[in-house]
Amino acid sequence: MLAWDVVVLNGYLALNSLIPFYILYSHYTGRKPNKSRYVPFVYLSVFWAVSIHLVTAFLMAGLPARPFWNHGLLGPRFLATAFTAGTAFMILLLWFIDNETEYDIDRGAFKKLAMITTVAAQVNLIMLGSEIFTEFYFPTHHAESARYLFFGLEGYDALVPWIRVALVLNLGATAVLTLHPLRENRYWLLGSCVVLFVAVWIDKGMGLVVPGFVPSPLGEIVEYSPTWVEVVVTMGIWAMGLFILTVLVKVALPIEMGTERSPLLKRSGGGYSRRSERRKKPASQA
Repeated sequence: MLAWDVVVLNGYLALNSLIPFYILYSHYTGRKPNKSRYVPFVYLSVFWAVSIHLVTAFLMAGLPARPFWNHGLLGPRFLATAFTAGTAFMILLLWFIDNETEYDIDRGAFKKLAMITTVAAQVNLIMLGSEIFTEFYFPTHHAESARYLFFGLEGYDALVPWIRVALVLNLGATAVLTLHPLRENRYWLLGSCVVLFVAVWIDKGMGLVVPGFVPSPLGEIVEYSPTWVEVVVTMGIWAMGLFILTVLVKVALPIEMGTERSPLLKRSGGGYSRRSERRKKPASQA
């Protein structure tokens, strides 16, 4: 499974690097991108995105000694939370670009991403409810990790506040997004996206990885809390990722807006231009 994980992760990285590079380079050199050259890979990347989450889930679900992970819903829940947190982050990023730059984001993009986020969040809650029913309707020794996470076990309850906060945030944000008038309101939408992102981060961190190790296969209970070293390393990873994203956006925006073109194209005075295709932002939004 680790070999497959390497394949899907690197393959997805290649797809997400080459497709935007081809489109941006075509615009930079004044050419219209040929859809037959990149659209098939766009569809391939959609299926590939499913594979990276499933393979990651299978790494954990294939461990029979860890009953908290060893169930069939782990893969689908990985997908549901990925579509929830991923699209929520995209909404926040696109809103920032639309609000802070001259590049105009189509309103329809926000509506579609909001709908995807809402449906994914609802599906995630349905599967979570199914897991809770299975674990607690007729508890067995295999449900001890779940009992430790939600209610504590033998006096140990360090993770209970984490998962309860995640549940409240998940339920609240999903309820807001489910109501159409609130989802159409920009401020409710952005706030819900922030809350959902934090909720999924807690659920997939402290609520999934850690309780899988408690209790151990020998029945021992050793509680875990992040050390300052782990916190700093995590913050550094996030900072590096956001730095790379910032650099990529600052390179892509001038090209997409038509303000940055190849020097050879400028000297020749020809080439394909996207300026006429961009919808002008109304004066009230400028």
